Amino acid sequence: METKLRGVEILLDPRLNKGSAFTKEERQALGLTGLLPHHVRSLDQQVSSVFSQLSSLERPIDKNEFLRSIYDQNETLYFKTVLEHLEELLPIIYTPTEAQAISKYSQYFHRPRGLFLSLAEPDKMEEAFEQVKEEIDLIVVSDGEQILGIGDQGVGAIEISVAKLIIYCLMGGIKPSRTLPVVLDVGTDNPKLLGNPMYIGWHHNRIRGEKYDQFIDQFVTNVRKRFPKSYLHWEDFGIENAKKILQKYRQQFPTFNDDIQGTGVITLGALLPAVEIANQKLSEQKIVIYGAGSAGTGIADQIRDMLISQGLSPSSACKRFWCVDKYGLLTENTQDVTDGQKPYARPSAEIKNWKIEKLGTRSVLIQIKQS
Repeated sequence: METKLRGVEILLDPRLNKGSAFTKEERQALGLTGLLPHHVRSLDQQVSSVFSQLSSLERPIDKNEFLRSIYDQNETLYFKTVLEHLEELLPIIYTPTEAQAISKYSQYFHRPRGLFLSLAEPDKMEEAFEQVKEEIDLIVVSDGEQILGIGDQGVGAIEISVAKLIIYCLMGGIKPSRTLPVVLDVGTDNPKLLGNPMYIGWHHNRIRGEKYDQFIDQFVTNVRKRFPKSYLHWEDFGIENAKKILQKYRQQFPTFNDDIQGTGVITLGALLPAVEIANQKLSEQKIVIYGAGSAGTGIADQIRDMLISQGLSPSSACKRFWCVDKYGLLTENTQDVTDGQKPYARPSAEIKNWKIEKLGTRSVLIQIKQS
């Protein structure tokens, strides 16, 4: 990477900083004389030192915070460390530990990364995009409504955008400097955040409806204007908005919803060889999905489309599913069923004679097996 920066400016840029790994020649050329300890350590030695410190920590959240501090200082060292200890560190830098880090976002001090776009100041969005000087290939954006199974986390969702991009860089070889994490701060319905004076997001109930849709459209317009060749990844949006956004923009430019599409295709990829090994047909299976949110209905959609491609009609394909959410089995009488859930809601007459008190997962499985 070429740079015109010199001296302290280089050490303060995590993309350029190599710490004690700068050679004597590099120190001289980059104006770092006297700004680093005398001894030059190799990158491998730095990795060994980081992992030794990391191993002395017991709690996963402490390890997460330590690695984040390395990331904020020296990206080369961070990625090298994680790659060499990927199996052990993946649960630390992503789920499940990252969920805890996101929930405590306002309590920690971090180097700001990405764009914080607030519906409280929609007129400032174009100016915010102008702050990004690099060319961007990949953007991950979240509005924080459904974060990693812990629900509405407001502005803390910037951390899921950062974490997801780290995974892209580790697994896909994406250049970190050509990625952009974004959070759309449209308020929050989390009472713990709204009641916390230390919360650093917009203290306002989550905006929905037309005003929300206009803000999303404003965001997409700015993305297409500023980074016309970029790929846009939607992350952890609530079920009401996730499918609507994907359906609206997927034909306009390269865009992807991980919860709906990514989770679904991975699940389908596991099911297909499983039924083949069992010498059965996918169309013969009774499929119970626990969790009827964006990911759950996304899984159902992927499997349904495969069933249709194998010859079932859309209605027959949907009848192979039983979706269970926090209120129990999804039926036509379930309140507040979303458009994405409706195809999988079971007829009320079907369960009329079920001899159970609550339509939970275990009881549903028993009844389905008996049917």
